[in-house]
Amino acid sequence: MKRLTIKRIAINTGGGDAPGLNAVIRAVVVSAVNRGWECYGIRDGYNGLLEPKKYPEGGLIPLPKSKVRGITHLGGTILGTTNKGNPLQWPMKGKDGKPHETDRTDELLKAFKKNKIDALVAVGGDGSLGIANVLAQKGLRVVGVPKTIDNDLDKTVITFGFDTAVSFATTCIDRLHTTAESHQRVMVVEVMGRYAGWIALESGVSSTADVILIPEIPYDIHKIAEKIEDRDKSGAKFSIVVVAEGAKPKGGSFSVVSKEIGRAEKLGGAGERVAKEIHEVTGKETRCVVLGHLLRGGTPTTFDRLISLRFGAAAVRALAEGQNGIMVALDPPTVRYVPLADATHRMKTVPLDCDIILTARDLGVSFGD
Repeated sequence: MKRLTIKRIAINTGGGDAPGLNAVIRAVVVSAVNRGWECYGIRDGYNGLLEPKKYPEGGLIPLPKSKVRGITHLGGTILGTTNKGNPLQWPMKGKDGKPHETDRTDELLKAFKKNKIDALVAVGGDGSLGIANVLAQKGLRVVGVPKTIDNDLDKTVITFGFDTAVSFATTCIDRLHTTAESHQRVMVVEVMGRYAGWIALESGVSSTADVILIPEIPYDIHKIAEKIEDRDKSGAKFSIVVVAEGAKPKGGSFSVVSKEIGRAEKLGGAGERVAKEIHEVTGKETRCVVLGHLLRGGTPTTFDRLISLRFGAAAVRALAEGQNGIMVALDPPTVRYVPLADATHRMKTVPLDCDIILTARDLGVSFGD
């Protein structure tokens, strides 16, 4: 592996925020500075380089050790993030005034060169790391760090942010058990996850939900109603239904709120749809709670802090070893390197024969199928 001289690196955080981002930033900065490298942060994904005039203090900011002191336990990201600034599909207005998408990656590469950035640590999910893979193919030296509360990135056992999201979702569902039982009603809890059901599955099983609906298993509302009615007959007059935002009925479609140019479609409303259908079929009082962005914020768990620090340090080690176009990935008990192309070529969804689903079925959980 050819080891090129590194003097200055940059780090950016893209896509949705996730607990652990600041821990990664700290690990990258400290590990880089300890090697004698300068470290800079790009504001709001790649926006700091593509739209530097929007930032009075500069879109590319120096990150000495003092800048990252005491941030490991903080949620969010000190660099900012965005899910709108995709340089491959940058939203622009044409001469006719209508919006269209344009590729600004060549312009972005020139900005890296202008600022004498030798390498980039890109922190993000499948979309952000897909962009990083394109930049690597075009000549930029890149190492990716897997971030997403959805846990849908391939080639890594887990992504940071997921454990915190699942833990908080479980706590919320636990609290809803008491009010559901007190009022003998059905509580529907919608959680994030996009087109993968990991958050719904793991929080649902952990909180002893009665029904769990995930994108990987299209549901039949009548099967759900059967489960709820069976519980009523057995004396359990309440039910907990956990719904992934990407859950959909058999023969139906995802519940989409909006689709804007330059960004992925926005999911929403799956929980409300299920709650309405349950009430119509069973007649039971049914309420819906949407956890939404509550799952993205707050202090990362111990697991997410540790894996974030490990990923950040591993990313800098990879650069020092001459690696390029790779993502650091958890392969217990170690962190290994996998090609960015392999990590982003498909979404990691829940296998229908995985042990968690088998466990849930053994415990009597309905998946609406």
